[in-house]
Amino acid sequence: MPKVVSNLWFAEQAREAVEFYVSVIPDSSIGRTTILPAETPSGPPGSVEMIEFTLGDQAFLAMKAGPLDSFNHSFSVAILLDSQAEIDRIWDAFLANGGTPEACGWLKDRWGLSWQIVPRALSEMVADSDRERAKRVTEVMLGMVKIDLAALERAFNG
Repeated sequence: MPKVVSNLWFAEQAREAVEFYVSVIPDSSIGRTTILPAETPSGPPGSVEMIEFTLGDQAFLAMKAGPLDSFNHSFSVAILLDSQAEIDRIWDAFLANGGTPEACGWLKDRWGLSWQIVPRALSEMVADSDRERAKRVTEVMLGMVKIDLAALERAFNG
C-alpha cells in the first residue's frame, strides 16, 4: 500500500521546527534523520538534512536544504481539535514561539509555514444539510482570528 508523506523544505532550522511541532502536537514523534553524504544543488556533502516525523497520524519529511521557495498559503497543515482548551493551547504555543495570527483560525509559524488550528466540528457544521445553519457558522467563522468553538456552536444552533 502506498504511503503519502508531506515534504517541507526549510532554508534552515528544520530540526528546530520539527522539535517544536512534535512538542506541541500530541501523539507526534521524530523518526530517522539523514544527512546527505553527497554534494547536491543545495550545497556540499553534509549540508542537507532530512528529518522524518509524524504529527498525530500524518507523516512528514522536513528537509533543511537552503533557500529555494518560501512557504505560502497554497499549502497548510490543519490540526483538527475537539475542545477550545486544545485550540487555545496549540494556538498560544505557536504564537509564543514567534507565530503570527491570521484570519479564520489560520496562523503562520516563525518559519513561514501556514497552519489551521480549528475544531473538528467545524467541518461538520459547514457541511450541514441545513444550509442556513451552515451559512451562519461560516459567517461567524469568517469574522474570527482564533476560532471560538462556543461562538460557532451558538451560530449553528441559532
